[in-house]
Amino acid sequence: MTIKHALLSVSDKTGVLAFAKELAALGVKLISTGGTAKLLADAGLTVTEISAYTGFPEMLDGRVKTLHPAVHAGLLARRALPEHMGKLKEQGISTIDLVVVNLYPFEATIAKPGVSFEEAIENIDIGGPAMLRSSAKNHADVTVIVDPDDYAAVLAEMKAGKNSTSYPTRLRLAKKVFAHTAYYDGMIANFLTRLPQDGDIAKQQVFPEVLTLQFNKMQDMRYGENPHQVAAFYRDCKVQTGALASYQQLQGKELSYNNIADADTAWECVQQFSNEKACVIVKHANPCGVALAKEPLAAYQRAFSTDPTSAFGGIIAFNCEVDEACAQEVSKQFAEVIIAPGFHAAALEILAKKPNLRLLRVPTNKIATLNSTMNSGRDLAYLDLKKIGSGLLVQSPDALNVEETELRCVTLKTPDTIQMADLLFAWRVAKFVKSNAIVFCKDAMTIGIGAGQMSRVDSARIATIKAGNAGLNIQGSVAASDAFFPFRDGVDVLAQAGATAIIQPGGSLRDQEVIAAANEQGISMVLTGVRHFRH
Repeated sequence: MTIKHALLSVSDKTGVLAFAKELAALGVKLISTGGTAKLLADAGLTVTEISAYTGFPEMLDGRVKTLHPAVHAGLLARRALPEHMGKLKEQGISTIDLVVVNLYPFEATIAKPGVSFEEAIENIDIGGPAMLRSSAKNHADVTVIVDPDDYAAVLAEMKAGKNSTSYPTRLRLAKKVFAHTAYYDGMIANFLTRLPQDGDIAKQQVFPEVLTLQFNKMQDMRYGENPHQVAAFYRDCKVQTGALASYQQLQGKELSYNNIADADTAWECVQQFSNEKACVIVKHANPCGVALAKEPLAAYQRAFSTDPTSAFGGIIAFNCEVDEACAQEVSKQFAEVIIAPGFHAAALEILAKKPNLRLLRVPTNKIATLNSTMNSGRDLAYLDLKKIGSGLLVQSPDALNVEETELRCVTLKTPDTIQMADLLFAWRVAKFVKSNAIVFCKDAMTIGIGAGQMSRVDSARIATIKAGNAGLNIQGSVAASDAFFPFRDGVDVLAQAGATAIIQPGGSLRDQEVIAAANEQGISMVLTGVRHFRH
């Protein structure tokens, strides 16, 4: 469809002047509004301001500008229908063939500290979404752009096609528009339905009464958790820095549903550690080996030694660049995925010899940057979601990490400096182990991990058995429990296995009995006051 008239009305003016100059050079007549019209006119372009085009002035402090039949009839008229074109001619209305619109910055406005309700309301765009929807509905005849990244492609098509664009391009752009306006409206609904009846932003609820979320499909999966299930991977519209969804795949087969789920656990876990280089190995949603060291090779070797059997076919994550020596060692084992913030050139060369091995590069996000906003749930981009039958469970993420100063020692014996460091290490690992979780650690390395049992005692016994199977000595280790001990038997099992210190939340009705057991066994115990259930 030949483009003769273009309407430009943008809040984000990135690249719009250069785009308008190209349109003018192609002979396209420009129509514009407010600040956009001034920008174009100041640059020497011939532009018809919207009030001159409609014959009706902007009014109500700019609330009404483009809501006029001269605009929407020009957008919605079906060029192939004589009666539509006849009506336009009868009313002296021209078709508008290209629309470039992006919306008032509502999202940026409500993110500002101290923003008022009135300011938020005035940044709800009305005319913009109406023009976008009219244009996208009539994409058979109208090209509509909502994203400056599309300027170049549209210009290239126009130059190659005598000022026209192809139907596939117009349909692609229309899809983008409806997704964009849906996100915009959802954002407004989320904001408003969090507010009390008086509209006081300071009293907004954590969760909206109506929750609207949007995700972009990145790829279809070969199948889901099992071959009989269909699956796809979607990414949040606002990808957080350091999140797995920001990965760049450097080599290997297509990622599977289970690969991505396990990779997320591995990546979130390894980012808990920032003082030293860390390696985390995950298998079936649970860490099976975690360790710190001065170099990535040593971190990997120590993590792998925790449970070599389970590490087979696992997901390996590093919080540091993978160097040549580490890559050489890792390549000796079968792994599904390796995740790191970077890979040395020599490491890439070595790992390229295993073409099916998936390598993911993901930027790191230091744990210190996770703030109270993330814990409170007030930024909906951080929500943790779990689908249930005809419903959705929503919570803020478990981003809380206790520090040494927050621990309370409740036993006669106090952990020494080395034990305290290991207790904090074990606690951060336990957060990523399915409940009931028991984690033995020594010298910043996991010794045995018991995961996902219905009984905490069984988890403790499994962790002990795994340590023995790996030939590791539990004597002198510390142990973490993700939740409190309901009875003393769990403490007895840990102490008899060789643990010398325990970290746990506390809060059981039998806390005194549990503490007495630790004293009887001659071990120390610290309480966090926080649990880390993971289901």
